Amino acid sequence: MSQNMQNESGPPSVSQTGMALRRLRRHKLAIFSLWVLAFFYAVALFADFVAPYSFDDERRELSYCPLMRLNFVDESGNLHLRPFVYRYSYTFDEYYNRVYVQDSTRPFPLKFFVHGAEHRLLGFIPMNTRLFGVDEPARLYLLGADYRGRDLFSRILYGSRVSLSIGFVGVIVSFFVGMIVGGISGFFGGRTDNALMRLCEMVMMIPGFYLMLALRAAFPPGLSSIEVYFMIVLIMSFIGWAGLARVIRGMVLSIREKEFVTAAISSGENSLRIILRYILPNTLSYVIVAVTLSIPAYILGESALSLIGVGIQEPYASWGNLLSEAMNISEIRFHPWILIPGMFIFIAVMAFNFLGDGLRDAFDPRLAFEGEK
Repeated sequence: MSQNMQNESGPPSVSQTGMALRRLRRHKLAIFSLWVLAFFYAVALFADFVAPYSFDDERRELSYCPLMRLNFVDESGNLHLRPFVYRYSYTFDEYYNRVYVQDSTRPFPLKFFVHGAEHRLLGFIPMNTRLFGVDEPARLYLLGADYRGRDLFSRILYGSRVSLSIGFVGVIVSFFVGMIVGGISGFFGGRTDNALMRLCEMVMMIPGFYLMLALRAAFPPGLSSIEVYFMIVLIMSFIGWAGLARVIRGMVLSIREKEFVTAAISSGENSLRIILRYILPNTLSYVIVAVTLSIPAYILGESALSLIGVGIQEPYASWGNLLSEAMNISEIRFHPWILIPGMFIFIAVMAFNFLGDGLRDAFDPRLAFEGEK
C-alpha cells in the first residue's frame, strides 16, 4: 500500500537550484575549471609550506639561473630511485656573458618535509618545515630564478596569494555595495532612484584603468605593501560596484511587484529589512554568475598596477610585479622563463571565465523547465 501511495505521489520535486547544479555538473569544462581554481587557492593558502624558499630568499650569485631539470640517471649511467639535481655555478664566455654550468660530480636528491626558513603556516602557526627541497649548497630552481637569484616558483606561489585574494576580496566588497545601492534605488524609486543612478553613471563613464591610476596617485607614496594591498582592494571595489548596481536595480523593480513583497509591505515591516530579506536573495542566481565573471577583471587590474610599478612593491610578490622584468625585451630573449607568471594569470582568468560561462548556462531561467536527460 505504501508503494502505491508513493507511485501516486509521483517523483520527488527538484528545486531550481538543484536543477541548476545538475546542469552545471554536465558542463565538463566548468567543472574542470572549478577544480583548477580550487587547486590554485589551496596552494596559495599553504604557500609558506609548499614553496621551497621564502619570497625574499635570494642568492645574487645565481641571478637568472635557468630552470633546473630533475634527473633520475647520473653522469655514470646509474639509476636513482629519488629524483635529484646538480649544483649550478657560472662562468663567462668570450663576450663576458654569464653562462651557467652544472657540477655533475655530486647529485643532490629531492627531499620531502625538509628543514627550511621559519614561517607561519596559515599566518599564525610557527614552523620551519617545507614540503620539499634540496640540501645546501645546492638550490632548487624548478622554474628558474629572477634577477636577484630568487626562486621564481616560490615567488609565484606567494604571488598567488595577492593576485587571487585581491580578486576575491575586491569583488565581495564591490558586489556588497552594488547590491545595497541597487536594492535601495529599485525599491524606493523616485528621487532616490534618480540620484543613485546618476551617481552610478558618473562612475561608469570614467575609463576604469585611468580611474585606477588617478586614485592610486591620490595616496601617499610611502605605503607598506599591506597598505598598498588594501588600497588596491579599495580602488578596485570603487570602480566595480556601479555596473552591478544598475543591473540589480532593474531586477528589484520587477521583484518588488511580487506578492510576497507586497505582503511584507502590508504587514508593516521595515523597508531595509524587506530589501535584505525578501528582495536581494532573489537576485543571488545572477550575482553568483556575475561575481565569477568579474574576478578576472580584478586580477588583471592588480596585475596592471603592479606591472607598471604602482601596485605591490618589492620584495613582496604578486603575479603582476613578477612580470615587470618582462617589460625589457632583451631580458625575454635571454631569460624567457620570466614570462611564466603571465601563464598563471592566463590560466586563472580563463578558468574563471569558463566557470562563469558554466554557471550562467546552469542558472539560465530559460532552462529551468528543461527536461533532465
